[in-house]
Amino acid sequence: MIRCLGVILLKENILVIEDEIGIQSILKELLSDAGYSVDIASDGLEGITTFRQKHYNLVLLDLMLPKIDGYAVCEMIRQESTVPVIMLTALDQEDDQLKGFDVLADDYITKPFSIKVVLKRVEALLRRIQENDDQNNWICHGIIKLDLLGLRAYVSEHEIFLTRLEFDLLQLFMKNKGRVFTRDELLNLVWGYDFDGYDKVVNIHIMNLRRKLNVDYIETVRGVGYRFVKKD
Repeated sequence: MIRCLGVILLKENILVIEDEIGIQSILKELLSDAGYSVDIASDGLEGITTFRQKHYNLVLLDLMLPKIDGYAVCEMIRQESTVPVIMLTALDQEDDQLKGFDVLADDYITKPFSIKVVLKRVEALLRRIQENDDQNNWICHGIIKLDLLGLRAYVSEHEIFLTRLEFDLLQLFMKNKGRVFTRDELLNLVWGYDFDGYDKVVNIHIMNLRRKLNVDYIETVRGVGYRFVKKD
């Protein structure tokens, strides 16, 4: 904890699950210098065990881990929590990224990576979550309902599981029905950064969101982006 003029400020906790010692050291130093409390786990089994011992605000997760791979670790985390998960991996094929999002990761960074980009992604994701945590409302449209306080989504009164970024994305669309968003705008407004060439992450999240909603509310505007259509 940090004391500032008599006020106790709690550090945000980040768990780094990474087996390469060099990357462990770089990430721990980077995030600690930025004011975060950082724990390290060196394999998948240690990672899930450590995760269950403490509340974490974000997880940085390597995919190629000993004992339990990152995909399986992410699935285990998702059975227990909606904590944001950023995957770190040398696998840069689209199929590998799709598999990462299929197990409900929020973001995906390929190695070798810029430490400045990692820090910016972490800050952006945590900032978006904090902004939404400050709200206390319901948003309803047709058969879709969002509980902004409880971070729950419902379709026809049945709860569906969304990752935090999927929830934020749907919330943005529902608050701006009919507005067309470009992929760059969605990256800035939901992910909190503008990263050239990374618009595939938007496409993948839209695809997953459509599949989970199973209703045709998110429309592709060819050559432009996406919008949430105004249906009764």
